[in-house]
Amino acid sequence: MLTFLNTLGEWFLSILNGLGHVFLFLLRSLYTAARPPFKFRIFLRQVRFFGNKSLLVVLMTGAFTGMVLSLQIYYTLRKFGSEALLGPAVALTIIRELGPVLSALMVTGRAGSALTAEIGIMRISEQIDALESMALNPLRYLIAPNIVAAVLVFPLLTAIFDLIGIYSGYLVGVQLLGLSPGTYFSQMDTFVDMQDIRIGLYKSLSFGVIVSWISCYKGYHTGFGAEGVSRATTSAVVTSSVLILVWDYFLGSILL
Repeated sequence: MLTFLNTLGEWFLSILNGLGHVFLFLLRSLYTAARPPFKFRIFLRQVRFFGNKSLLVVLMTGAFTGMVLSLQIYYTLRKFGSEALLGPAVALTIIRELGPVLSALMVTGRAGSALTAEIGIMRISEQIDALESMALNPLRYLIAPNIVAAVLVFPLLTAIFDLIGIYSGYLVGVQLLGLSPGTYFSQMDTFVDMQDIRIGLYKSLSFGVIVSWISCYKGYHTGFGAEGVSRATTSAVVTSSVLILVWDYFLGSILL
């Protein structure tokens, strides 16, 4: 019994130690980002990396999400004779939930994995050690610009996702299912308010921090060799995706 309790205690302490390292990494990164000089050129490059290169996958995901959502919600509302509420149902679902979550998951798969692999390769090739040997802070060059860029880009990508999703739902609802165009948008204006938009904004901002933070941490502390980079990349994508879904629930329950 004592052996079991000892093993359980060691496992629990190791988890707390790991969580402490992760949160200290985030605090050091934010502190470094707030102190001048800020590497603006690297920041602009990472804005392009997170935003421009992820735009196509966000557009495709938003378009087909809006189409599928409009199709399924229409047939559900038709059972209750409430087809006129298709517009606000699609808009609220996308703005409050699907827009921030799905865009964050898509960017995690495309940009988060690439970021982890890039930093991980720099670790195993001793480029990070070279920065430290020259008395340069690797967090200033590799981590802080990525976190700030992600916080800026994620809300913009979410807004694009929301817009494309709503208009894709309009195409299906109006052109395919025969709903009145005026009904689709007039009801949406009645039921969607700024509080709903702010909830989506807060979620996308927090998801930007989560994805960039976890991806940078996994890459910065990657194991040795190609296998270590592979494991770090997989772990970053899985961990970020799970945290996005978990944090989405807790943030949604607080903001409701």
